[in-house]
Amino acid sequence: MSSLFDPFNSETLKLKNKIVMAPMTRSRATAEHVPTGIMATYYGQRSGAGLIITEGTSPSPNGVGYARIPGLYTAAHAKAWKAVTEEVHKEEVKIFVQLMHTGRVSHPDNMPEGSEILAPSAKAPANTEMYTDANGNQPIPTPKAMTSEDIEHTINEFVTAAKLAVEAGFDGIELHSANGYLLEQFINPGSNERTDQYGGSNENRARFVLEVAKRTAEAIAEEKVGIRLSPGGAFNDVNPFDGQEEAFTYLASELGKLGLAYLHLVDHSSMGTPEVPGSLKEKIRDAFGGTIIISGGYDKERAEKDLADGLGHLVAFGRPFLANPDLPKRLKEDAALNEPDFGTFYSPGAKGYTDYPALA
Repeated sequence: MSSLFDPFNSETLKLKNKIVMAPMTRSRATAEHVPTGIMATYYGQRSGAGLIITEGTSPSPNGVGYARIPGLYTAAHAKAWKAVTEEVHKEEVKIFVQLMHTGRVSHPDNMPEGSEILAPSAKAPANTEMYTDANGNQPIPTPKAMTSEDIEHTINEFVTAAKLAVEAGFDGIELHSANGYLLEQFINPGSNERTDQYGGSNENRARFVLEVAKRTAEAIAEEKVGIRLSPGGAFNDVNPFDGQEEAFTYLASELGKLGLAYLHLVDHSSMGTPEVPGSLKEKIRDAFGGTIIISGGYDKERAEKDLADGLGHLVAFGRPFLANPDLPKRLKEDAALNEPDFGTFYSPGAKGYTDYPALA
C-alpha cells in the first residue's frame, strides 16, 4: 500500500516522499518585500518534505497586499530567493514558489509607491480589513476594475515572475487561485461582475486563470507550473456560489489539458469554512487527470487513508510544519508534535519561526 513516506514519481514530479509543506504566509520579508536570510534558515529546517511550496509571493507591485510578504518581480528579489533554494536543495527536496497576486485584498499602506489595487470589478471585500504596519487594521479601498490593458500587463507580470523563479533556482511555481485572491476573484461571480470576455459564463470567468497558466507554462515548461484551487473556500469575501461544481470541473478539465505539474486542492473546512463535497473533489481530480495534492487539516491517519482511497497523490500539511521543522520524521516515528505559537505567525524575527526544537 502506498505510504506518505514512499517516493513519488510521475511524468511531472519526482519526490523523495509524498509529504508537501503547504504555503503559509509568515511576513518575514523586508518592508520592500525582499526575502531575508532568516527565511533560508526556516525553509532549510523543513527540508524533510518531498516538496516545499513557499508562502504567497507577489509577482507584481500591485499584488503584494500584506505587510512584509515577499515579492518576485525584480532581480533583487530573485537574488535574495536564491539563498532559500540553495539551502533546501542540499536535502534533495523540491521547492516551488507560490505566486500570489492579492488583487483587491490590499491596502496602499502595504504597497510600493506608484502601485494600484486592481480587481476584476470595482467591488471591495465588504467584510475584510487589512493589517498595516503603519496604521494597524484598515478598511480595504474599492479597487480599480481592470482594463484589457491591465489584464495583459498582469499576465505578463506572472510570466516575468515565473522566469525569475527559475533564475532563483526554484523547481517551479504554484499559481495561487484560491483564498479570495486575484485569480479566484475572476472565477467567482461574487467578485467578478464583468460583462466582457472575462465575465459572465463559467468559461469566461475561467479565462484569466487559464491564460495565466498557459502563458507561464509556455515560458518555463508545463512541468514547472502547479495551481492551487479552493472551491467554496469563503476567504476574503469570496464565497460558495450557485453552479460552482460545474465551474470548477470545467476549470480543472481545461487546466488538465495544459499538462501542469499538479493541482493543489484545498478544503479549508478545518478552519471553519464550508466543507468541499467529496463528490466535487472527485470530479476535479478526474477532470484534471494529473497529479493532485490534497490539503486541509490533515493528520497522519487521514492522510494515509485518503492516499489509499485515491483521493490524491500527495498530501500537504500546513500548521503542523510551523512548530515542527522535522515534521516528516515525527510523523514517521509517531512522535509528539510541538504546538505553534499563534502570536508569532506574522511577526518579524526568529521567535516562533526558526526556534522550534527538532527531535534529538
